[in-house]
Amino acid sequence: MSEVTTLVLLRHGETLLTPGRRISGSGGTNPGLSPAGRRQALATAEALAERRDIEAVVTSPMRRCRETAQPVAARLGLSAQVERDLREADFGSWEGLTFGEVGERYPDDLAAWLASPEVRPTGGGETMQEVTWRATAVRKSLMARYAGATVLVVSHVGPLRTLIRLALQAPPHSLFRMEIAAASLSTVTYDADGTATVRVLNDTHHVA
Repeated sequence: MSEVTTLVLLRHGETLLTPGRRISGSGGTNPGLSPAGRRQALATAEALAERRDIEAVVTSPMRRCRETAQPVAARLGLSAQVERDLREADFGSWEGLTFGEVGERYPDDLAAWLASPEVRPTGGGETMQEVTWRATAVRKSLMARYAGATVLVVSHVGPLRTLIRLALQAPPHSLFRMEIAAASLSTVTYDADGTATVRVLNDTHHVA
């Protein structure tokens, strides 16, 4: 068995909210994939089947992730396991809005949220620090359960950016300097001592 544990990070395919860059967290309508998103999921399944090294698939419980993970897992001959802590952040009153609209309606709240990972969105929701705690717990669990293996992690922008940020040991505000497109693939490896390396970021060639 390899001493390197690999997490292949897959963002879910598009929903009807994705092209407009509307905020879609765990406190919103829980949309499924759009027709474009379903095509992306199938294309991703074919691309990942060529790797021949993925030994497990774990997914957020949210509908768009499960609908992305299912065809991929089926193509790989695996079952998708739900990890509740891979869900997207709850964005409170910002759900369904663009960040431009949030800035117009709640400028002070948005500025405070961008400045600190401990600030909640308007109307409650979840802090990015809480998302970090969840992502850290998932990473620890996966590294213990699948040491030396390659695992596909199907999730959302918030948790995936957080896993990459933690791997880079980058500050919290770096979250807003990463592009994680719909159906994109990123890869982080962990040596036996836990040292992380980001190998791939936001690869979309399989759905281009």
